[in-house]
Parts: sequence; C-alpha cells; structure tokens
Amino acid sequence: MKKLPTGTQRLRCAVVGVGYMGKFHAEKFAASADAELVAVVDADAGRAKQIAAALGCGHETDYRALLAPHFPRLDALCVAVPTAQHHAVVSDCLQAGVHVLVEKPLTRTLAEADSLLALARARGLVLQVGHLQRFNPAFRALEAQGGRPLFIDIERLAPFKARGADVDVVLDLMIHDLDLVLALAKAPIEQVSASGFRVLTDAIDIANARIEFTDGCIASVSASRVSQSPVRKLRVFRHDAYVSADLQEQRLRHVRKNGDAIVESEQRFERADELRAQAEAFLQAVRGNAEPLVTGTQGRQALALALQVGRLVEERLTRHGS
Repeated sequence: MKKLPTGTQRLRCAVVGVGYMGKFHAEKFAASADAELVAVVDADAGRAKQIAAALGCGHETDYRALLAPHFPRLDALCVAVPTAQHHAVVSDCLQAGVHVLVEKPLTRTLAEADSLLALARARGLVLQVGHLQRFNPAFRALEAQGGRPLFIDIERLAPFKARGADVDVVLDLMIHDLDLVLALAKAPIEQVSASGFRVLTDAIDIANARIEFTDGCIASVSASRVSQSPVRKLRVFRHDAYVSADLQEQRLRHVRKNGDAIVESEQRFERADELRAQAEAFLQAVRGNAEPLVTGTQGRQALALALQVGRLVEERLTRHGS
C-alpha cells in the first residue's frame, strides 16, 4: 500500500469513465478541499478533454496511463465505467495500490466480486461501492432509529432512459433498494421469491421481489424503469409505529401509537448533495479516519441478492414462455 499524504495535503484523485454519472463524480472531487483531481479518463477523447478543461485537470483515454510508474502518485480513483468493465479496471487499480470507489453494481458476477474483495484485503486498500441512497439524510435518520422491522416496503419507479440499459432493472435500479433492505433487516435471508417482465428492452424492465428473513421480517421491493414519473418511497413497519420515507424529497413521516392515541409527525431535512457526501466519506475512509459507509463486502451482499432476484425472474418468465 502506498504511503498517504499527511492530513494537510490533498489526496490525488482521478475518475475513470466520465459519462453521465462519472462527470458528476469528477465535479465533486474537483470541488473537494480534501482532494486534488489530477485527471479524468474516458474512451471518448473529446469528452475527456472537454471535462478536463472545465475542471482544470489532465485527461487520458486509457486509465492504465495513470497507473504507470512514471505517472505522479495517485491516491484514490473513482470508477464509473460500464459494469462489464468494473472487474478489470478495479483489479488493475488495486494491484497498483490505489484506493477505489466503484459505481454499483460492484461487478457482474460473485466470482469477480470475490476476487476484488480478496485483492483489496491483501493490499490493505479501501474498496467502496457507490450505493448512493445510503447517503440520503432521510434514510440515514431512519436507519439510526434502530429497532427490528416487521415489514419493509420499497417502491422505485423511473422513466425509461437508454443509459443503464446494459443491465436489467434489478441491477440498474432495484439493487439500490436491496442494499437498503439489507442495511435495515439485520437477520439472515430465509427465502426469496420474485417476478418481473420485459417491456421496452430484451432485459427485465419491471420487477418485484419478496424477501423473508429468519426473524420474521418481510420485505417487498418493486422497481420499474418504464414508468411515467419518478418515485422513491420506503415504508418501515415496527411494533406500535411505522415510518414512511420519501427518499426523493428527503423527508420522513412518523406514525406512532401513544396510549390510545395515534400521533403523526414529519421530519424534513435540508436538501443534501448525496454524491458529494459519498465522495467526502470515501476520502475520509482513504485517510483511515472512518470505515466506508458501503464496503466492498456490503456491495457483494447486495449483488448476490440482486443476481438471485434476476435469476428467479428469468426462471419464472421461462416457465410461462415470456
């Protein structure tokens, strides 16, 4: 593992893949007082040059140029390339001793994920996965309440967009909420059932999963990328209370039993920049000041559940000739 700069020195960072999401990642690192964005990388030379000029950094078309011995020290790197390239790019970066924040899903397969986890452990490096909703202030407040959930209901609807269509809706959208379910329900999974359909693409565009845990908790997770309006709703039911979270508006609505009365209240949060919070948390983890909020292990757990849901949906479609 490379020696990090002292606390007064900025961490030298780069972003690989500056398409839709990668551009935003690059902007957050460029704006951070704790980071120096030294380069952006994209296979599209024109895009790389344009974004580099706007952010005042270098640019490359091949990420391996940043890992070459002659390149000045690089401390941390954000990977926002298509999922199929995650394993190769992240593996090379970890081999070079660079800490990595990688967009979700961690990889395409569990074997690829396991190889990255082993490499990060062996090198003593941070491998953080970009499950952005963990940084939503409404979710963080909900999670901090603790208590055993009885039922978790999550709905994520989005209009169709061509970006992200390289994977199905489970790996594109639902995986966010599967990660949130795993963060709230601490017990092992007992049973999973799922259904879904192809609508506008050859992959699954709408899906629902029912997850049963060994402590009796049940989660229902629905995701669609063929809806007219965006929705991000989460409801958690516990004994004598439930909480409804509007993750898009970043607010919570509480309903509690107080004696014979039902008491309702609402929490609103100052609008948070989740991507900035994620970048800053990653930088703190790289410095060794905190654990990553979403570790590689947690990213693998969400991936395992997403792959199981996707497999169950495909099996059901095959049985019904769809």
